[in-house]
Amino acid sequence: MSVALQMGIIVGYLLLALAVGLVAYRLTDRTAEDFYLASRTLGTVVLLFTTFATLLSAFTFFAGPDIAYEQGPEWILVMGLMDGIIFAILWYVIGYKQWLLGRQYSYVTLGEMLGDRFASRRLRGLVAGISLLYLFPYVMLQQVGAGTALEALTEGAVPYAVGAGLITAFMILYVVVAGMRGIAWTDTLQGAFMLVTTWIALLWVLAAVGGPGAATSALERETAGHLALGGGLYTPQWMLSTAITIGFGVAMFPQVNQRFFAAGSKTVLKRSFVLWPILCVLLFVPSFMLGAWAAGLEVAIPEGENVLPVILAEYTPVWFAALVIAGAMAAMMSSSDSMLLSGSSYFTRDLYRPFVDRDLTERREDLLARIGVVVFATASFGASLINPATLFELGDAAFSGFAQLALPVLVALYWRRTTRAGITAGIVAGQLFYLSSLFLAVVPDTYAGWTAGIVGMGVSLVVTVGVSLVTTPAADERRAIYFEHTGSD
Repeated sequence: MSVALQMGIIVGYLLLALAVGLVAYRLTDRTAEDFYLASRTLGTVVLLFTTFATLLSAFTFFAGPDIAYEQGPEWILVMGLMDGIIFAILWYVIGYKQWLLGRQYSYVTLGEMLGDRFASRRLRGLVAGISLLYLFPYVMLQQVGAGTALEALTEGAVPYAVGAGLITAFMILYVVVAGMRGIAWTDTLQGAFMLVTTWIALLWVLAAVGGPGAATSALERETAGHLALGGGLYTPQWMLSTAITIGFGVAMFPQVNQRFFAAGSKTVLKRSFVLWPILCVLLFVPSFMLGAWAAGLEVAIPEGENVLPVILAEYTPVWFAALVIAGAMAAMMSSSDSMLLSGSSYFTRDLYRPFVDRDLTERREDLLARIGVVVFATASFGASLINPATLFELGDAAFSGFAQLALPVLVALYWRRTTRAGITAGIVAGQLFYLSSLFLAVVPDTYAGWTAGIVGMGVSLVVTVGVSLVTTPAADERRAIYFEHTGSD
């Protein structure tokens, strides 16, 4: 009964999302800008929740509670508070500047903006290539998660490959039809759904065990170390490194960075970044505290199982547990659909257009973008069947990898003296350092407790500034556009 109910809820959600996509399709112009950015018309609620649902995917339901179960609730400080505040600041510092420039010069991608700023196709292609390098395995990991969850949900009746393939086929259909407008509308519903169900789950479990006091007392008896700040994994250096690299990495994620261009107005953008930390706390507190409290409850968590589904199955009705797990599945898809759209735009706008066909028309680009979604999704599905270890490592490292782009971009946005050679060298140096720490044993992955990700950010900053100081800007670099006509509406 529970399997049939869960599958029914998942199918119901898929049909609802497809219906929203069809409505959005009827309102969509057949242009690349509308397909990628909904013609830059997103309002506060939609912009906030589509960013929210795109980022806070299955991690919120599975990985986060699992970490809190093993290590303690400090993840609330890292992700819910520190990272929420850091990204909100970057949303204004980077996002507002990008929005102003995007509105004036019709930029769609980060690479397009930087390529125009420094009159460099190679820089544009470099940013797109790096972004696709990390984005591809991250999409694949969502497909792996969805296929694995469906296989477990149906107790093997739906094999992993079939489940991942079905989810991929649905995402292709939905993204190709809906574009950014449909994705944003569905993400808004999904974000609200995540908030409500997670809080209900927390209150339901607490009521069943006697309240937060009883749950905390049980945790103290079983694993008192969970309540001590800074124990185990959570050293100050690790917490700061993680929060900073995630916050800066999120700002460079293609599916997030493009949303900086999609806001309907300056007011929309400013309201969104003010509300962002509140939204993060509201979601991470219940999900991570459920994982932390679970360590003190008399519930056996089988090895390899995720904590949250086991706790829900123990303390909540079958139908509600099914609803939350279905929400986790939907969360995976709410991340993947935006990644597919962004991956297609980076390929089409930053690789195909400048290097293959500079005279690409809007209508043809719109068609090519939809084809790109199919190719990108199909390729990542094929990789998900092979599961190469290097792809998983890149997926896990995506946040820090994207963070290596952040400081060179920030310098380029605000420092007039930045040169083409400087930003290119800074990006390359940061990436080489960070990738070396992942794949070369001779390069350490920590430095006095600080992660290689944050050290690599420092390398990228120093190289960008240093090379810019000793090089002369090329005559065709459009430096002025970044410091003129961007201070007002």
